[in-house]
Amino acid sequence: MSKILKIFFICSGLFFLSFNLFAVSESPLKIVKVGVLKWGTANWELNTLIDKKLDNKHKYKLEVVGLGSKTASSTALQGGEVNIILTDFIWVNRQRSEGANFTLVPHSFTVGGLITRPESGIKSISDLQGKKIGIAGGPVDKSWIILQAYAKQKFGIDLKDSVETVFAAPAVINEQIIEGNVDAVLNFWHYNATLKAAGMDELISVKSMLKEMDLDSNTPLLGWAFDKEWADNNKELITSFLDSSYATKKILLNNMKAWEKLKKKMKAEDNDKLFISLRDAYKDGIVSEFKTEFINSADKVFTLMSSIGGKKLVGDATTLDPDTFWKAYLE
Repeated sequence: MSKILKIFFICSGLFFLSFNLFAVSESPLKIVKVGVLKWGTANWELNTLIDKKLDNKHKYKLEVVGLGSKTASSTALQGGEVNIILTDFIWVNRQRSEGANFTLVPHSFTVGGLITRPESGIKSISDLQGKKIGIAGGPVDKSWIILQAYAKQKFGIDLKDSVETVFAAPAVINEQIIEGNVDAVLNFWHYNATLKAAGMDELISVKSMLKEMDLDSNTPLLGWAFDKEWADNNKELITSFLDSSYATKKILLNNMKAWEKLKKKMKAEDNDKLFISLRDAYKDGIVSEFKTEFINSADKVFTLMSSIGGKKLVGDATTLDPDTFWKAYLE
């Protein structure tokens, strides 16, 4: 064999060896599947996270799974189709009381409020008596439960017996107040933001109700929920997702330019008033870090909500389970 041929084979061997070593070192990133409502506002954060390549930076790949309803979200988590969903701590606690092993880390504070028509004559909670209220989310909607507790504690009014309630889908509830068919509404915060941009008034926010009842207004209602056993066995992976989620929240709190890319997703390309209303309301609910005191405030809010909502809301749970919040992320 010629000297030149020997050199060729040696170089070829070194090339393939180095290529294989590179391939081994560059193994595929682990995937985290997050299920969210297709039209949900959580997509604003997840879109920004992907746009900023924060999943890659934290050494995992984010896969967003669009789902059609809250029921579909819980089913997807329970069936293992996704690793994480966005839901509230009341649901997680209820699932734990029924034997499931879900847990969560805070995502957003309790937001929203009671929206009224300017000409409704409603200037106080006491003025709600005899009025018609539109409510999204059904009879155990969290804002409706808190409003009932507030009216009873501060005004001695049993709203369930003194107002006419209309339960419907969020979009329908907004149509009802715009058309004048109801006097006030309790809707999801982004629908409320749309109403405020259209000239409706917010009589009182959920945050203010909690504060006036001597409860922490910064109580994280919604969180990223997942199976605790899966999280304990994949602590580095779930921590990477949560770290990137909180990093994205800080971007949305402090970088106004990041919001420009979300205008289309927010359906506010040609409406600056709506865009600002949605942006500011979203920012108001951002949880920028997980604090131990959140668990204590959630415990007190749970006690309040269970006293009004009963089993229809909390199931057989009588207290807040110690593992409803994934405290390992605090360590």
